[in-house]
Amino acid sequence: MAELLSLEEALERILEQVKPLGPEVVPLAAGAGRVVFEDARAVVDLPPFASSAMDGFAVRSEDTPGRLPIVTRIAAGVPARRPLEAGEAMAIATGGVVPAGADSVIPIEYVVESDNDVEILESVVQGDNVRPRGGDVAAGDVVVPSGARLRAPQIGALAAAGLDHVVVGRRPAIAVLATGTELRRPGEPLGPGEVYEANGVLLATAFAAAGADVEVLPVVADDEATHREALERGLAADVLVTSGGVSVGPHDLVRRILGELGVEEVFWGVAVKPGKPLAFGVRGSTLVFGLPGNPVSSLVGAEVFVRPALLALQGASVPGPVFFEGRLAASVRRNAHRDEFLRARSVASENGVLLDPVRGQESHMIARAAAADALVLAPRGEGELAAGERVRYLPLA
Repeated sequence: MAELLSLEEALERILEQVKPLGPEVVPLAAGAGRVVFEDARAVVDLPPFASSAMDGFAVRSEDTPGRLPIVTRIAAGVPARRPLEAGEAMAIATGGVVPAGADSVIPIEYVVESDNDVEILESVVQGDNVRPRGGDVAAGDVVVPSGARLRAPQIGALAAAGLDHVVVGRRPAIAVLATGTELRRPGEPLGPGEVYEANGVLLATAFAAAGADVEVLPVVADDEATHREALERGLAADVLVTSGGVSVGPHDLVRRILGELGVEEVFWGVAVKPGKPLAFGVRGSTLVFGLPGNPVSSLVGAEVFVRPALLALQGASVPGPVFFEGRLAASVRRNAHRDEFLRARSVASENGVLLDPVRGQESHMIARAAAADALVLAPRGEGELAAGERVRYLPLA
């Protein structure tokens, strides 16, 4: 048997095969979670005019200190009809247009207002509380660069900069196929030796969160004809992900039939626990992942290997996996030969994130994994990782 690939080697070989799918234009409101394909640039200066940062009075700094008449009141969205003249003040609301002639705004709490005059007791510094035109971004400047993923802050920034549409990477179409004669749909009665099929909905949820359009194919039993038909259908997608049937048992048909259908296997087997019998191949532009059937193994494979490929297909500049850092809440024994992903609960503390491994780390224990919100990477090696030791982890969305 060939030596197992390391986590890093497997990711490198996967991402070498990825070519972004290309752009499409979507309304900004539909951009959540999408990857920006072309630099998104401001349509206008932001702010588009000099505006007040406070409720107060627009003045000329050289007229302060002093007592000034209030000649008009400026509301947000209603500019003054004339410039500010020497020896005058204009009341102004936050966000209001600072009138020509004014160079500063003094907050209302720092003045005494009476009889439509305002008394300013101290000198005002030029530029105080004035947001200059283009101080946030200038028209034509990049607001969100290509390769970035759109979240609420980015979408808000683009809207403020005048964009109503955005160029994003096309969503990859992904087909998910679970295999196994023993599998039954949740809600159906179980017969002897049967279990409920969980991987399809698990994987669909994970891939949708990564921006893919997901089709879950009907479960297929362990016979060649149904395997061949379903796999051929799945190969029409940008990505095909199978669950089960990638090991070396007599009923593990997926890899052989994929080969007969023209899939070139790039690798089989990674030095990761759970999830060692991971297969990856390509047919034309279609990426093909064969994940193990144990639910936790499928979860790890989806998050660590498939998710980065889906983001790279959309043009993400950093497809991941992106690890965070925390500390172990309890000691764990290391695996001598494979990097191990431990399901854990994350707890905020004064010293950062504490990661508490859940009880029951076997690859079939998906119900135990429901208590976890993180995958902790325990690098291969001898001995154990002590409580309090720094580790890297992946958040589970």
